[in-house]
Amino acid sequence: KQQHLKVSYNNKRLRILLICFCDSLLVSQLGTKLPRFPASSDYPSDVEPDMRQLVRAQNKKKKKSGGFQSMGLSYPVYKGVMKKGYKVPTPIQRKTIPVILDGKDMVAMARTGSGKTAAFLVPMFEKLKGPQAQTGARALIMTPTRELALQTMKFTKELGKFTGLRTALILGGDSMDDQFAALHENPDIIIGTPGRLMHVVTEMNLKLHNVEYVVFDEADRLFEMGFAEQLQEIIRRLPDNRQTLLFSATLPKLLVEFARAGLTEPVLIRLDVDSKLSDEIKLSFFHVRADDKQALLLYMLRSVVKIHEQTVVFVATKHHVEYLKELLTSEGVECAYIYSSLDQTARKINIGKFVHRKAMVLIVTDVAARGIDIPLLDNVINYNFPSKPKLFLHRVGRVGRAGRSGRAYSMICQDEMPLVYDLHLFLGRPVQLLCHSSGVFGRVPQSILDDESSHLFTAHENSHDLENLHRVSENAYKQYLKSRPNPSTESIRRVKNTDTSLMAVHPLLGSGLEKMELDRLHLVDAIKGYKSKSTIFEINSSSKTQASEVMRKKRSKDTQLVDKFTKQKDSRAAESQLRQPINPTIGVFSSVVGGKRRILRQDGEERANNKRSRQSGKDEEYYIPYRPKDFDSERGLSLSGEGTAFEQQASSAVLDLMGDEGERLNQHKHMMKWDRKRKRFVRESGKGDQKKKIRTDGGQVIDNKRNRKNFYEEWKKKYKVDDADGSDGEMGAGRRPAGGRRASVASIILIHFICTSADLNALKPLPLLW
Repeated sequence: KQQHLKVSYNNKRLRILLICFCDSLLVSQLGTKLPRFPASSDYPSDVEPDMRQLVRAQNKKKKKSGGFQSMGLSYPVYKGVMKKGYKVPTPIQRKTIPVILDGKDMVAMARTGSGKTAAFLVPMFEKLKGPQAQTGARALIMTPTRELALQTMKFTKELGKFTGLRTALILGGDSMDDQFAALHENPDIIIGTPGRLMHVVTEMNLKLHNVEYVVFDEADRLFEMGFAEQLQEIIRRLPDNRQTLLFSATLPKLLVEFARAGLTEPVLIRLDVDSKLSDEIKLSFFHVRADDKQALLLYMLRSVVKIHEQTVVFVATKHHVEYLKELLTSEGVECAYIYSSLDQTARKINIGKFVHRKAMVLIVTDVAARGIDIPLLDNVINYNFPSKPKLFLHRVGRVGRAGRSGRAYSMICQDEMPLVYDLHLFLGRPVQLLCHSSGVFGRVPQSILDDESSHLFTAHENSHDLENLHRVSENAYKQYLKSRPNPSTESIRRVKNTDTSLMAVHPLLGSGLEKMELDRLHLVDAIKGYKSKSTIFEINSSSKTQASEVMRKKRSKDTQLVDKFTKQKDSRAAESQLRQPINPTIGVFSSVVGGKRRILRQDGEERANNKRSRQSGKDEEYYIPYRPKDFDSERGLSLSGEGTAFEQQASSAVLDLMGDEGERLNQHKHMMKWDRKRKRFVRESGKGDQKKKIRTDGGQVIDNKRNRKNFYEEWKKKYKVDDADGSDGEMGAGRRPAGGRRASVASIILIHFICTSADLNALKPLPLLW
């Protein structure tokens, strides 16, 4: 300290800064030589209550047992859970936390909003116990998007407030210098996206030997978004004795896509497989022409959705986002918007407007279908219907969270009808066309559309910007239709056999109409569906003309054929539900927790099945179908496409989620590439690029073979910091005792104290040795 104070500085503030720094440095030096007092974990504290006493106290208050107090959590973890306001664990938490605390690898499947984040954070805090002197992170959490990583970081700080664990956030788009400094602080937990995390790990050449707890959050999307190569590179650096957890809202039966994660004898926890959708979500489908969707959206936001309710509108492309944002703003509806290529600052501003209820409507593409956590969301409107049932689950999964009720409205034009049938095949539900009775599928009254359409026509005539945006969105939708996956042939066949002309008005839209208007609509529907039972030649039954006599003979001859056709049409329209298939996961995992499918085999169903088998002439006991019974359900969950290469399948999956602009919409078109060995053009699958270079989530292409860009070396020279650990490549020396590090006073003061650039320039020549 005296040696440092001999340096003469004219700046009084700088001298005070040096004294404070030297005092803290002296304490840190003496701390390694002072005798260590017993920690709170060494001896039971009188302040920390016994868990058995907690259970007794809760039972005396006549509360339900089986809460967090009965899981054997340590007091800091339990206190953080109670501080957060959690009283009783959710079903996924009740099933997963004991398995994770037992040290087993696990694959957990539960719908969005069921508490998956707390399900892996609570046992992580319990296993890590608290900060330790050893170097290197001990837990790694990987998420597919920035938004989800930021939410996980916020939730980790709130839930682990009393554990003392340090967390580092590694995200694309942020400063790499700050991330290098954060890793040098020796964090216990690393949360990040795979692209930037792999880039930083490659730059610093980190080994990650001390990681014992790895979590893949939204695991299916990690592989869909093309992070397979980055995950492979990160997993290669992890120890073999780690505990690996996969969490996702949906999970297919075939786990080939997740084999690279390196799970050993995993336990499958598959909850809510039967319902797939929360019972609190009310679905409504409106049949409308594509040109009338804007008018219906305006009417719903003004008349159907309540003023104090928040609504998310999902559209196909970013051009639809810009057009609808301009349209709603001109109509006096305050809204926020998000799409994939939006600037990061603008994205944060728009999310903040919606979260803080400055705007009650959020217009998004499928980039926000998963990840953005809005806990009190009331409504979801599908302006463009999703191309896959799995994507519909994640859109609608924004509402109905944690037991709250919500509504999901879908606008369906004629070319989207097969997608609706695909969804109902996946859910195992029949499509109920509303014919003046209870149902879910109805049409929109023409009077509502006429009023709104005339108003919109005037708005477009008075605004050239609105007209141009509308034209661009229509062109983008044509491009979107070319890249959208085709529905199944079975759904197309069902749509052709469906008569939508007799569809009644949906009760949500007809409730605001007067009785006279409803009677008029019913009369129009009756006229529309009227079909005369006799031809023009048979109008006069007493006529004895030659034409009437010929028609009577023809009718008597074709009566049986007409009746047969009518019966076949009625039977096709009244197709029964798909039977619940048997769970095929037994034998794949070491054990399966939850997710038991209910096999409804009642006497009436047995008799109906026997009757169908007699009519079809096949014996159900010996008949081998050409596809499994759960084909439609598992096809909706599967990531695999028609191709065989994983890169092609991932590219097709990315289209569904991120295809909101022209460059991404054309991603499914595989370019031909000249193969020098085969001497011919071949389809490019991406396997060759996988071995040499990897594209990070920030768009940078880096070499997989440690071809670093020297960002880390430049950072060390800038702040005069040596390697984090020259021996094993582990990070962090912030809590390490003396030895093996040389740095400058400026680099340490910059982290712990507030100082100006002039102060740093004056402190740079001063060396620091310990």
